[in-house]
Amino acid sequence: MNSDRGIAYFSMEVGLLADIPTYSGGLGILAGDTIRAAADLSIPMVGVTLLHRKGYFYQALDGRGWQNESAAEWVVEDQLVKMDNHVTVTIEGRQVNVAAWRFDVRGIKNFVVPVYFLDTNLSENSPEDRNFTDTLYGGDQRYRLAQEIILGYGGVRMLRALGYQGIERFHMNEGHASFLTLALLNEELRKEERQTVLPKDLDAVRHQCVFTTHTPVTSGHDRFPIELVNRVLGRHAVADTLELCCFDDNFNMTYLALNLSHYINGVAKRHAEVAKYLFAKYTIDSITNGVHAGTWVSPAMARLFDQHLPTWREENYSLRYALSIPAEEVWQAHQAAKRDLLQFVNRLTNAGMETDVFTIGFARRMTAYKRPDLFFSDLDRLRLIASNAGPFQIIFAGKAHPHDTSGKELIQHIYWAKEALKDVIRVVFVPNYDIEFGKLITAGSDVWLNNPQPPLEASGTSGMKAALNGVPSLSTLDGWWIEGCIEGLTGWSFGESEQSDGSEAGRKRDASALYDKLQYVVMPMFYQNLPRYLDIMRHAIALNGSFFNTHRMIQQYVLKAYL
Repeated sequence: MNSDRGIAYFSMEVGLLADIPTYSGGLGILAGDTIRAAADLSIPMVGVTLLHRKGYFYQALDGRGWQNESAAEWVVEDQLVKMDNHVTVTIEGRQVNVAAWRFDVRGIKNFVVPVYFLDTNLSENSPEDRNFTDTLYGGDQRYRLAQEIILGYGGVRMLRALGYQGIERFHMNEGHASFLTLALLNEELRKEERQTVLPKDLDAVRHQCVFTTHTPVTSGHDRFPIELVNRVLGRHAVADTLELCCFDDNFNMTYLALNLSHYINGVAKRHAEVAKYLFAKYTIDSITNGVHAGTWVSPAMARLFDQHLPTWREENYSLRYALSIPAEEVWQAHQAAKRDLLQFVNRLTNAGMETDVFTIGFARRMTAYKRPDLFFSDLDRLRLIASNAGPFQIIFAGKAHPHDTSGKELIQHIYWAKEALKDVIRVVFVPNYDIEFGKLITAGSDVWLNNPQPPLEASGTSGMKAALNGVPSLSTLDGWWIEGCIEGLTGWSFGESEQSDGSEAGRKRDASALYDKLQYVVMPMFYQNLPRYLDIMRHAIALNGSFFNTHRMIQQYVLKAYL
């Protein structure tokens, strides 16, 4: 019954609903948006991920702005349907049982893409093995390795047990799922009852596999000591393929995927160039990320699109006609989204933010290369801008990885700046950033701030969500913004565009460029020439919203990778 599914999409995290907290950020949100687009376009896909019963984590901030984590508990039975099928994977010589739960993603024409969440919390498993699918990106290297064995090996075996025998393409969304290549290799060996890997076996696996790499940051590429892999997975499992995945005496999941995929891509044109430099001997294409328009457009803006561009949900490219929507109607829809955002923020934080004040939004993972503290490099300059260009307020949100002490310190720095500026500028940090707040802040801000250190931002997607809602970006030229920025038409750029060395001098130059653009261009236009600002808002929708979406993205995958 499931032979019609030709594409299996594997991702360690998938963001579908705020009530299913099995995502940490951009990678998982992209996975969810990809699956939604496949459902909209009736693409025969099936998704595979892990259950993560304790989610990523629930973020709470104390009075000093220090992040504390607790389990993001959720009721699995309220959201997913348990399947009867069980499979096993071998971990440290033990047979670990794996079950699956199903969630159906239904597209605009009622086509369904099922997503299977793998689960080891079964009575027949030991207490230790039952915990393997509890926490996203939690635990030590052994715990992570076990999770990736469950995702890769367990995922392929579960699909077969569920009847998916006709899959032609296995798409790895990052290297976490790379063990699926070895599971497929085992299938090739079993066909001819062999134990020795031949070149034709590797070719057969490559023909089936697609790999998307998402980051040039070293920490984003999973590596494990060979000794640990031999102990946890078993020496026999990798003996014939070590040359495909070893680098610097480590088992490298990215190299395993690179060597056993027929199609490899980065997630923006600039990122593909960087990836070609990092992985010089591989052919790496680019498919720029997108976001699911129907998910991220605010209710007020969606009603406006329904009225003027009635096919926009199924034909995202029709958003290019947003230039024909009366500017005052775009402004009214934006003001409705802004009221929703500020009402939520004020109820939660008692910040007292005002609807008629220029509002800057910044929400993403709190880590050093994203530079969330760059905005506060010169507090006196910020006071000057508020005095000369007009009042403004800024909303921050985002989580630091539990083991990223420097990321937690960045949040503390924002808290310190909030207190230092409180008499002049309202600054708020909204805790526990999730899908629902992501919808509010990307739609309700007046400008979307993004200032990663080039070239470390592979793509970024939050600015794409903002653009769909007519919110222009103010960003360094990195990731997708190199492709999306038409200066003064879809938004604005600032800072060093090629490569930043991360030096203090470079930071000061970028901060100064940000302040100049804000003080002399963006805010004067907002307060003194609103019709011109509205023109930029409509161009953000028409030029960026119509292109940087997952409908366009998944169609490119079909043409370039799946077919």
